[in-house]
Amino acid sequence: MTLLIAHAWEIAGGLLALAALTALALWLVFRKRPTPDELERARRLFLEQSGRLVDGMLLDICEVEAPAKSKGEPGSRTLTMLMYSYHIGGVNYECSQDITALLGIVDASQVRAGFPCSARYQPGNPQNSIVVAEDWSGLRVGLPVPHTYDDPEPVDLSHLRPGRG
Repeated sequence: MTLLIAHAWEIAGGLLALAALTALALWLVFRKRPTPDELERARRLFLEQSGRLVDGMLLDICEVEAPAKSKGEPGSRTLTMLMYSYHIGGVNYECSQDITALLGIVDASQVRAGFPCSARYQPGNPQNSIVVAEDWSGLRVGLPVPHTYDDPEPVDLSHLRPGRG
């Protein structure tokens, strides 16, 4: 009698494990996967919240033709790319960021090559960086204006040169 009960428990455990594996497999196959736009937005949000700041330089802004996202879309689409560089730990990085989705935040006509900017990068993976996000921008309005100082009054330094009164 105990032998029959032991086999029943083994069969029930095996069926339960099989049902769990089947449910896991179905979930993996039919789950909603994030789109590339959602992944990029999550990356920008991560860097906006936890990235370190570094000074950089805008290199260029350009438009690039890219193939359509899906086969149902005819033709190609135009991406607006922001290229920038920065220096961390003795290494120069040149990166680009697709700002097509952020054109409501960034005015592409105001971006000038050679202007300084701030970049946010991931510590431990410094090539993962951004210049613009939904709630943060490393773009600067213009070049910094150097301070002007008035001419100081002449200081009498004759006491520092003995014999030349």
